[in-house]
Amino acid sequence: MILLRLLLKLNPRPARWRDERGQATAEYALILLGAAAVAMLLVSWVTKTNRIANLLDAVFRHITGLVS
Repeated sequence: MILLRLLLKLNPRPARWRDERGQATAEYALILLGAAAVAMLLVSWVTKTNRIANLLDAVFRHITGLVS
């Protein structure tokens, strides 16, 4: 018990710094997980619908129409 008290007194950092350690890393990880979830939803929606293929076909028809 005395050793624990001595170690706590020798610690130069305040307690509030120890509580916030790693917070930025955790926030970054949560943002990456959220972005990955949105990307997965978008990919699943695109593969179930044929909208991207239709969009690319329309762009190709428009470009070939301008050339002709």
